[in-house]
Amino acid sequence: MAVAPPWSARAIMIERLDYIELNPKAIGNLASTGRHAGSIDDRLRALVEFRVSQINGCVYCVDIHATQARAAGETEQRLDCLAAWRECRFFHDSERAALAWAEAVTLVADTNAPDALYDDLKRYYTGQQIVDLTLIVSLMNAWNRLAVSFRHLPDPRM
Repeated sequence: MAVAPPWSARAIMIERLDYIELNPKAIGNLASTGRHAGSIDDRLRALVEFRVSQINGCVYCVDIHATQARAAGETEQRLDCLAAWRECRFFHDSERAALAWAEAVTLVADTNAPDALYDDLKRYYTGQQIVDLTLIVSLMNAWNRLAVSFRHLPDPRM
């Protein structure tokens, strides 16, 4: 299942400037870059994007990636507990390594992406997957910063 870019929704609610309308080429290029990180499966990708968005407080992206994670087969319980994944026994070691890396890269000014986390990541993922995972995290941070800055909000679901 391909992951839709955050700006692909038909109806969008943006309370400040509509960054998508004002610079569609740059936004399209950002979305295009994300499509080149294909070595990470959709379920893990959505989980990582969801966690990064939680950290950054991006309500639009939290909403989208929780929905995408469910569509990729993620369980409600794991999504409910993702913010406290370190305390849960139902995340696999490879997922824990990816989540720890995602958090470290998101908070890179504080963490400096520690060698221990990188070394743990290498136990489970190829070099290509590590690059793709890091790209996914980096792009998610960019999307979060755009959506939070311009107050891109999810439409309520009934």
